Amino acid sequence: MLCLTCLWLGAQPARAAVEDFDITDIDDTPRIRDIHYPEWFKLTFLDLREDLDEALAAGRLGIVVYFGQKHCAYCEALMEINFGREQDIVDYTRRHFDVIPIDIWGDREVTDLAGERLSEKRYAEREKTNFTPSLIFYDRNGHEALRLRGYYPPYKFRAALEYVVDGYYKKETFRDYLARADPPPKFELGDLNQEDFFQRPPYALDRSRFPAQRPLVVFFEQRDCHACDILHTDPLTDERTLDWLQGFDVVQLDMWSDTPVLTPSGERLTAAQWARKLGLFYAPTLIFFDEHGKEVFRVDSVVRLYRLRGVLEYVADKGYLEAPTFQRWREMRSQRSDATDPASP
Repeated sequence: MLCLTCLWLGAQPARAAVEDFDITDIDDTPRIRDIHYPEWFKLTFLDLREDLDEALAAGRLGIVVYFGQKHCAYCEALMEINFGREQDIVDYTRRHFDVIPIDIWGDREVTDLAGERLSEKRYAEREKTNFTPSLIFYDRNGHEALRLRGYYPPYKFRAALEYVVDGYYKKETFRDYLARADPPPKFELGDLNQEDFFQRPPYALDRSRFPAQRPLVVFFEQRDCHACDILHTDPLTDERTLDWLQGFDVVQLDMWSDTPVLTPSGERLTAAQWARKLGLFYAPTLIFFDEHGKEVFRVDSVVRLYRLRGVLEYVADKGYLEAPTFQRWREMRSQRSDATDPASP
């Protein structure tokens, strides 16, 4: 039997894993997509209490609730790459979990693990599924073991499965688990990607006593990071992206470094200490803070051009104040556009 823990916690770092995947495989240009669930996703009446009981009766460890939507490039990547090309992921997932699909815009009734009844749409909003796909792993006791927001490459997704299956979630964070499985580079492998719009040190980001004039976005990155390199190509050279970034204070930090930071809440920490406190486990992660230093949004999964554009607009326009999730804000914005379009019915 394949031992994924041996792979991830052994001498070979996860980044060295051989995979037929590259982030540039994902094109999130808005378009019609024909996305199908795998045939092994569970057909269910969406009573999660019954689903969990049936999973345990079948010898599984729990359930995974999958939140998706039509035409989502990142959902398509999960289905075609993680659950399409990677047979070990499929076998391992099926052995240990039943996967329950939820349409974030659906009207079917869901009974959650506490017995509350609500529509798929309201359930997705309550669970703050800002990005699709989102997955929540529940253990045999119905407790949340892990939550993934957005799309993750196969090697990180496999690590997430192992983290839950082997019970590591009971004793350490996913960040600490990954730091053992895929430790940060020990040697200087080159500088981080630099951009003209990044503020230079010292990083005095305190907004707790006096509000700033603009919102803040912090790019947490690391060295030897292919996903970071990709972020600095098309997404951060796009003119519309750069226009949106002009409305922010923008800071870049190495998430494993000893760089001193005065955080938006006024704490004196190193970049590594702050990243740990924030629970960061993916690079690059973008965290947005309002003018008073409150975190209002984060992107801690694969992000390509169009998702990044949307997030920047969402935060710049303070969409988080009018909509419970990023997805609902996008829907509201689309409806307003249709209502003001003379050609719309």
